[in-house]
Amino acid sequence: MIFSSPDPAADPYVARIVLALQHASIAVEARLIGDDRLPPLQEDEHALTAWRGRWMMAWDGVDLLGAVAWSEHADHLEIVKVMVDPLAMRRGVASGLLARVLDDPARRPVLVATGRDNAPGVAMYVKHGFEPVADELVPPGIWVTRLRRDPPSD
Repeated sequence: MIFSSPDPAADPYVARIVLALQHASIAVEARLIGDDRLPPLQEDEHALTAWRGRWMMAWDGVDLLGAVAWSEHADHLEIVKVMVDPLAMRRGVASGLLARVLDDPARRPVLVATGRDNAPGVAMYVKHGFEPVADELVPPGIWVTRLRRDPPSD
């Protein structure tokens, strides 16, 4: 697996394949939670490229296996999206991507949210040291679990 951090806003090809990956990956979560109204499924290329944040992508040659997007704040990082090609799920792609984000030299807390009924997603975050902090009903009426990972203490 090769990691790189291209910006979809700077490359229309990358934007197209990231959007296709996002739709395929989030469709799996939609089935798990029983609701296909997830905002990332409605997102188009314009909305994807308008978001300003950091990206890390995992590749097998020219095939995009997964991507993570996050924003950096003075006091925390917030993971906005984690997506893996359904054919590459359960192969360590998301864990590899998360490891890159969690290797934060500023040692800030990391926040993330996933569908409350997305048991594989919640379990993956817990495996990486995240703790559930709240379940929240968000528009359009979908339950999410918010998780937090504090930096390791010395």
